[in-house]
Amino acid sequence: MREAVRDLKYGLRVLRKNPGFAIVAVLVLALGIGANTAIFSVVNAVLLRPLPFTDPGRLVHVWHIPPQKSFPGITRFSVSTANFIDWQQQNNVFEKMAIFTGGRMNLTGGDKPEFLGAAQVSLDFFDVLGVKPILGRTFVAGEDQLGRNHEVILTHDFWQSHFGGDRNVVGRTITLNNEPYTVVGVMGPKMSYPDWNQKIWMPLAWTEKERANRGEHHSIVIARLKPGVELKQAQTEMTAISERLAQQYPADDKDWGAHVVLMREDIVGDVRPALLVLLGAVACVLLIACANVANLLLARALAREREIAVRTALGASRQRLVQQLLFETMVIALAGGVAGLGIAKLGIMLVVKVLGQQLPQSTDISLNAVVLGFTLGLSILTGILAGLMPAWKLSKSNVNETLKQGGRSGDTGGNRTRSVLVVCEVALSLMLLAGAGLMIRSLWNLRGASPGFDSSNVLTMAVPMAENRYKTPAENINFWNQVLERVRALPGVESAGTADDLPLQGGSHQPVAIEGRPMVPMAEQPEVDVRVISTGYLKAMHIPVIRGRDFNENDIAGRQDVILISEAMAKQFWPGENPLGQRLTLTFFPGRVREIVGVVSNVKLDGLDQTAPNATIYTPMAQLLPPTPEEWRSFGGSLVVRTNSKPEDAAAAVTHVIREIDPQQSVTDVMSMDTLMSESIAPQRLNMLLLAVFAGLALVLAAIGIYSVLAYVVRRRVREIGIRMALGAQIRDVLRMIVMEGMKPVALGVAIGIGGALLLGRVMAKLVFGVKTTDPATFASVSGLLVLVALLAITVPAYRATQVDPMRTLRDE
Repeated sequence: MREAVRDLKYGLRVLRKNPGFAIVAVLVLALGIGANTAIFSVVNAVLLRPLPFTDPGRLVHVWHIPPQKSFPGITRFSVSTANFIDWQQQNNVFEKMAIFTGGRMNLTGGDKPEFLGAAQVSLDFFDVLGVKPILGRTFVAGEDQLGRNHEVILTHDFWQSHFGGDRNVVGRTITLNNEPYTVVGVMGPKMSYPDWNQKIWMPLAWTEKERANRGEHHSIVIARLKPGVELKQAQTEMTAISERLAQQYPADDKDWGAHVVLMREDIVGDVRPALLVLLGAVACVLLIACANVANLLLARALAREREIAVRTALGASRQRLVQQLLFETMVIALAGGVAGLGIAKLGIMLVVKVLGQQLPQSTDISLNAVVLGFTLGLSILTGILAGLMPAWKLSKSNVNETLKQGGRSGDTGGNRTRSVLVVCEVALSLMLLAGAGLMIRSLWNLRGASPGFDSSNVLTMAVPMAENRYKTPAENINFWNQVLERVRALPGVESAGTADDLPLQGGSHQPVAIEGRPMVPMAEQPEVDVRVISTGYLKAMHIPVIRGRDFNENDIAGRQDVILISEAMAKQFWPGENPLGQRLTLTFFPGRVREIVGVVSNVKLDGLDQTAPNATIYTPMAQLLPPTPEEWRSFGGSLVVRTNSKPEDAAAAVTHVIREIDPQQSVTDVMSMDTLMSESIAPQRLNMLLLAVFAGLALVLAAIGIYSVLAYVVRRRVREIGIRMALGAQIRDVLRMIVMEGMKPVALGVAIGIGGALLLGRVMAKLVFGVKTTDPATFASVSGLLVLVALLAITVPAYRATQVDPMRTLRDE
């Protein structure tokens, strides 16, 4: 222990004598350790830390597997009510099962109405998760009955922001959708599941008709495995239950299966590949930083060879020398770790700000004890990696030769070591550059992808409607007609329309039955995307009508039901035929035969990265009638307004129009369509930016490493170069020699890096769009960039080599 303390003190004294070297080495390692700490904190919170539930390893999601004939390539689908009830009653592998779906509530009673996201949950929802409220209670028996389901549980954030953390909030009444609801509980800060930006949980209540519905799939099922039950066993039983239901109810359940997956895997599945790629990227940066510091230490060893030789001659063992030299490196690494924490904190703030909505448990991302322990361990490991090779090489120096020649011993082995480090740096840098290049190409392709509409000068806003806001469809449609009429009259507005779901944001699907074709069970009917739009929507979005006509003022309730279809649907169902005049039925609206009056161009409904166009049906809002009056739900959607100037400038006027018509109507998500498109590719953009930053950092570190090695080589070979020039070598010969010596490890590193980049491409396959992970143009570009930077790094040492004075060298000899 005393030796360790002495070595530590000696290491600090040595570094104080060489502040420039110490500062450079600490900064290099701080960048690598800080980046690793920041990304690890995200990985720890999202992938490693247990979910904030009781015994989370037994929590699962249970999904439908849809018929591949109707849903090719889709392996998970939301669940129907009746099938959930059967699953719940017939299984023997789950302690409890629960079901939930999303909802929309309009909060009134304040300065202005506010739209709230709500999760409607069955009574066992909180018991399945194993969570309890910090105030009040959860839902109890009877509160899932229609008319008695007017209780809410608040999220912690909503409780703090709207009730100031009042601990007497339980029992208070709030007004939602113009009806009173009683607050019965408040959840803790870590309970945000299912995180649909919900502010409240409400009990889920079904009518008898809804309880018997097997054809509509709108809900998500969670369950808790019984102790000792494995996932495979649960899957086997749910498959058997699905097969029984398919035999009992072939019209609805034929070919519908069940899929059981661990909740954690489901929650983090979408972000896992990107996080692992980023973690690998920062690990590469750290390895490059270690190689750089190792090269600096090797170069610095030139000045200490005589010192080490003297100590060895006086009896110091190799083990003792290596230990002392490692302690010097460890001091640098620990200082780099401390400085890296500041870099990590900034990195965490950036990631949470930009990607918080896409990351589960993003509020738990912090420099906690686990992350600090990781940083400490990483700093120690970094010190060992960076210092072991230089320490070992320095301890092996030839004592007699060094003392005899005054420190000018041969360094052939050291040159090989430094060349190996340069090869590693270049290979790792190329891998990161290739990954960043692929992401840049992917983002470029996404930005250039045609969404099927013109997003310029379009203002969008959500106008969510409480289910009971209007008692009849006529009242609801009248509200929208008034809004559209007055908005279109505003100065600067060219056109306006509305839709239930905007492009790029997904939406509803329904089975369809084509008139004149054999009837098939609903389970075998093809599903298409269905959108409800008003007149003027296509005009506002600049979605062209390819054939036929657009909706007009004559397409109202009581007249022939009409629809528009996308070009993709026309090709799928009527290839080589004219679809105009064809008739079909949406299965969820039986008896409503609809006639095709127009074909419109394809629009990307699910995201810019989708490759296959959607088969889509557009129905007119004015003909929005439910199958039966009791199934009427007020229609809410998004308003789109095309302006002749900056769309944000019209936001206040449009919002004022809506509030004048209905003071209780909330308006949310006010933004331009360009902004919405930009937000839709935010995860890809962040992945690209982070990879590009790490790749750029790696490139700089590699350039520094190449420069330091060549600078060292030139210093060691001044005598040789001087003799060569004295014997007649020209400047170009010296330049060629230094450049060739510098480029040999670079070329080998590029070759190895390309192989590594090909392996990295397999991991990144799901992250790129419109570009192959083996894209030759990307590989050639990044290789050329790396070679160019390497040449620039070699230029300064090469130039210095040409400035050697042969006469001075000969005099020194």
